[in-house]
Amino acid sequence: MTENKITSGAGPEEIEAARVLLARLGVCPDDLVNTPSTRPPAPTFTEYIPQVSDAVSTGTRRVYSTYWKRVATEWGDRRLNEPTPLEIKQLAEKIRSQVVVRRNARDGRGAAEHLIAALRCLYNHAVDDGVISEADNPAKKAPKPRRLPSTRRGLPDSRLEEINHVAATTGNDPVLDTLILRLHTETACRRGGALALTPRDLDPDQCLILLHEKGGTVRWQPVSPTLMTHLRDHAEQRGAAASGGQLLRYTNGDPITTRRYDHLFTRLGNHLPWVATQQISIHRLRHTTLTWVERNFGYAVARAFAYHTNNNGDSATTTYTRASIHEIASALTALTGEPHPLTT
Repeated sequence: MTENKITSGAGPEEIEAARVLLARLGVCPDDLVNTPSTRPPAPTFTEYIPQVSDAVSTGTRRVYSTYWKRVATEWGDRRLNEPTPLEIKQLAEKIRSQVVVRRNARDGRGAAEHLIAALRCLYNHAVDDGVISEADNPAKKAPKPRRLPSTRRGLPDSRLEEINHVAATTGNDPVLDTLILRLHTETACRRGGALALTPRDLDPDQCLILLHEKGGTVRWQPVSPTLMTHLRDHAEQRGAAASGGQLLRYTNGDPITTRRYDHLFTRLGNHLPWVATQQISIHRLRHTTLTWVERNFGYAVARAFAYHTNNNGDSATTTYTRASIHEIASALTALTGEPHPLTT
């Protein structure tokens, strides 16, 4: 009853108490209405975007920078508190309509979603800085487009064999390319995790590697003895062991970048038309491995294998049914056919 009374408005007693307080302070109601706010004017988008860009992680900056640049072009001289939710939605639709149509395009939904996400990131910092209030955050009121189900699926064994065969028999560095493919197939790691791998992340005694992936997550992932041997040999032969830097390297000792992945799958697409048609990327190997693990070892092991930590929509039961690293190693043993130290 008390809660309903408070939320429905102030009663006579509260109003009288406010009048007494204002009288003691020497303030009349007209002063509250007519006195302008003392909050300084909000910065413009041109002024504030670089500050937020410097404050976020490299991954966030890489994803949002394109959309922040577009916002600066459209609204650069406007202040943060000027655009309305309707204007944000209009800008999202404008960007959505101008997306370059590709084979895997989904009606520009991704571009619109990323624009709104980029603006929400910007305005969340503005709220934290006191530039605007939470109630005045227009990006929070602009809806994101509904996300469609993913079209990705795991690859059958025959297709995976084709990819590995072409990688091993073509190109200027088959040793590197096959090592990359085996690393992603065994661990279901993301591209960033493989690129961040260093020699000190290898635990040869337990056949574990330390993966640093998106969101600052860190996990120990089992690998087969064969893969561990190849990773150590690669580090030794290409200078990573001596320098202690990035493990995956070209023959000249330079660390690889994401461009190696692009070139690899472009070459695979030239030899295997279905790779180009379906726009297969290294992330498809993650789907392939996790699908196999889930079908053979269940959801809990697959979730731990993938290192999914977001509990949104999950039952609280997942807290108690989390798979152990020994169960992940058992799944890996079945996948590779090699015994693992953590399963003995």
